[in-house]
Amino acid sequence: MREYLIVDGYNIINNWPILVELKNDNLELARDKLIEMLQNYQGVQDINIIIVFDAHLSSAKMRTTSNQGRVQILYTKAGETADALIERMISEIPARSKITVVTNDWNEQRIILGKGALRMTSRELMHRLTATEEIIHSKSDNSVMRIKSIEDRLGAQVKRKLEEWRRKQS
Repeated sequence: MREYLIVDGYNIINNWPILVELKNDNLELARDKLIEMLQNYQGVQDINIIIVFDAHLSSAKMRTTSNQGRVQILYTKAGETADALIERMISEIPARSKITVVTNDWNEQRIILGKGALRMTSRELMHRLTATEEIIHSKSDNSVMRIKSIEDRLGAQVKRKLEEWRRKQS
């Protein structure tokens, strides 16, 4: 079964303090940071992540799609909300898929649940991302501690041969 995580991008940006602070200085930086965080999460969780950004106040005549790594980013077209696009996407994703939508919008959560998808709040996603980052850091810390030198990675037979070769050279 394929698993999808659909994220209402601006809903998250407006709810996570680190992203709110970035947004206040530069909205593009906040979007990039959210995308980066979700790329890291996707790498560990191996799920399909789609981030939807509202562009309904722009003059864009067409929806735009791009990929950053394995994360898909969608910008709605003029007059279209992220909520409307997300609702449509739920209906278009194969029925045997597990779909989770991340939004804090209560009305949108009710609609999502009615269409058979799961809902997650921005706070829940933040906790999952934090836990994933801790796992990544603990794995990298452990691997650094385990590998101290090249000698530690050599087998006994190789060490013996190298020692014999060193003695012949002396």
